[in-house]
Amino acid sequence: MPKIHLPDRFLEVFLSIRFRLTLWFVAILALVLALFGGFVYTLQARDLSRATLDRLANEIRQIQTSERFADREFFEPRVAVPSLSQDASPALHADDVLALTDPTGHVVQQYGPMDNPDLGSVAAIGTAQGSSGGPFSYTVRSSAASSQGSTGEYVFLAAPVTLGSSLIGYLILGTPVDPTGQLHRLLLTLLIGGIGTLLLALAGGYWLADRALRPVVAITEAARQISESDLSRRLNLNGRDELGRLAGTFDQMLARLQAAFERQRQFTADASHELRTPVTIVDLEASRALAAVRSPEEYQRVLLVIQSENAYMAALLNDLLTLSRMDAGRLVLELDEVDLSDLVVEVVERLTPLARRTAVDLSTGELPELIVKGDRRYLMQTMTNLVENAIKYVRAPMKRVRLELGSEQEGARAMGWVSVEDNGPGIPAEHLPLLFDRFYQVDQARSRNPEPPGDSSGLDSSTSGAGLGLSIVQAIAQAHDGKVVVRSEVGKGTRFELRLPLLNPRPA
Repeated sequence: MPKIHLPDRFLEVFLSIRFRLTLWFVAILALVLALFGGFVYTLQARDLSRATLDRLANEIRQIQTSERFADREFFEPRVAVPSLSQDASPALHADDVLALTDPTGHVVQQYGPMDNPDLGSVAAIGTAQGSSGGPFSYTVRSSAASSQGSTGEYVFLAAPVTLGSSLIGYLILGTPVDPTGQLHRLLLTLLIGGIGTLLLALAGGYWLADRALRPVVAITEAARQISESDLSRRLNLNGRDELGRLAGTFDQMLARLQAAFERQRQFTADASHELRTPVTIVDLEASRALAAVRSPEEYQRVLLVIQSENAYMAALLNDLLTLSRMDAGRLVLELDEVDLSDLVVEVVERLTPLARRTAVDLSTGELPELIVKGDRRYLMQTMTNLVENAIKYVRAPMKRVRLELGSEQEGARAMGWVSVEDNGPGIPAEHLPLLFDRFYQVDQARSRNPEPPGDSSGLDSSTSGAGLGLSIVQAIAQAHDGKVVVRSEVGKGTRFELRLPLLNPRPA
């Protein structure tokens, strides 16, 4: 048998969230309507049954107190028995059934649209239950009942008839449960009304679901149109509901992605620019050395330049690798208890020769014992970067760089700090927020420009940075749950502070 394929449009509608929401809404409404309809039908059936039994009991009392029925002549054995139909109460309806039986259940008189064998069955049941006087029901199968418009379901009451202290028979009175078809019409009304309500709910619910989910459609279309090269599209939905907040979150995510991609492109461009310069220098120096026979001194100079550029590229690649690991979350810290004072002493010992070559007075202040939880190697790299920056960029007649340790309470945490302070030219305030951005340099004249060996500054080309050192410093500090704070005043100097949480907090 060939498969029937629905059009894509109908399949999309059937599988959509709005259609499923509508179905759930209609299903819940159907359950509510069914419960409500069942309650109404049961309540109506109970009231109708109660009213019917009350009428039967009242009619039995009227018959028992009638004048002809008082002498019990209907039960006397005679050839001519007076007809019960001539003496029945005027309150009896056309569909009512009245029967008189002897104590054995034999029908002696009857009235109403019921023939044997139904009447005999009713008489037997009524004789058996007559002493209790409780109601009983019976489904009429003869055509006499249906010819009068009865539903076929009867309810009966049986009452014993006595003469003196002797039981002479039973009075059995019955009537159709629903002679006018009231319950049937009610059930039909409930079904038609319920189906109509569900159809209206289906149409209205789908319309409401479609209207409510339009922001989701807009988000989907925007996501389809977004690519890596174009992240500028925004939804700009101003709703205050859940979908409006979702759209706002989506716009914020796009803004973050756009900023991240722009930083990545800028980072790639800057890295390419930084690497292109040393590669060009190496190529030019090698080409010039090979163009003609040179003196040993000239070859030595070329090799020193190539070595310097190679050292710069190696340092730059190491910095880029460190930053890429940090960005990818693959930076593994070997945490241990580290004394910051030991690190400061070690950094000063390592960089004292560099400070002497550049005529910088490198000194320390108080160095109390401050224990932190951290990676000794990365913390050493952080302090080294800060001190090297201070040595490289300090410009004053008496150049000084000073390291100092201290601690203070910062909120609920005790923080230790390492300060690196110089008396250099300072950093203008507009540059401070961008100081830790990658490849950012305050003075563009400080961008890498290799100098020939023997330059009076004492710093060869390898010491000139590419603007990655402070970015690495900030990333390492944040990985240790700390931060780097910078304060600077133009003409007076700059102070960097590495702040880390202490393991041995002391009063400030």
